Amino acid sequence: MSEPKSAIVTGASSGIGRAIALELAKAGWRLGLVGRDAVRLADVARACGGDVSTAALDMRDKAGFAEFVAKFGALDLYISNHGILDGRREGQIVETGSVADEVLAINLTSAIAALHEVLLVMQGRGKGQIVLVSSLGGLSPLPDAPAYSASKAGLVMYGLSLREALRGTGVGVSVCCPGYVSSPMQSKHLGHRPHEITPEDAARRIVKGALANKRLFGFPAPLWPEALFSLLVPAGVLRWFNGKLRFTVGKG
Repeated sequence: MSEPKSAIVTGASSGIGRAIALELAKAGWRLGLVGRDAVRLADVARACGGDVSTAALDMRDKAGFAEFVAKFGALDLYISNHGILDGRREGQIVETGSVADEVLAINLTSAIAALHEVLLVMQGRGKGQIVLVSSLGGLSPLPDAPAYSASKAGLVMYGLSLREALRGTGVGVSVCCPGYVSSPMQSKHLGHRPHEITPEDAARRIVKGALANKRLFGFPAPLWPEALFSLLVPAGVLRWFNGKLRFTVGKG
């Protein structure tokens, strides 16, 4: 009998990460789940059943994540899904410097550091799939959350560059750009959220794209194609479109 496929999912205690964990559990995957909320993470592990390991930690804890990856062992799939949404609050024109620092540290810097721990394992085995969950906000700039857009754009470029660097090694890299997904993180977004989908729908799309080794994919339509073309259209057109999507961030 062959060993079950194994996956580590970050940001697994709620939202998209929780849904991804449950989606993989249904298919019999051995799971490593990482999240900041120990109680919610334990609930997800119970819901998954089967062979599940957990680590309740902040992804800025490089040593803690490295130790978890080392103990987990053989790894077929890594889904980097952790992140926070923050930006300008009510009454502000732009986000504060401290908000920008935290968003970039969690969404981008910690994500890059973590995937290199995973990469060591996958390169040693000569196979594996890495998925970086970015955002449509990484393609279409959000004036109300510049650091969030920057962090997600950084993931897009890093992931696509890494994919080419690893071509022929047996390790694949996919970048996914979801739009609005109903989740605790999105509940902080105080504004219009068009074409919002469920975490379960997002999870199915992410897992499907990952297993197909898609280079870059996003959803839902029509936001995905609009985001792809956003940097090519005149500023006035983009300003008109984004005007419908202005928002503030609620206190967490």
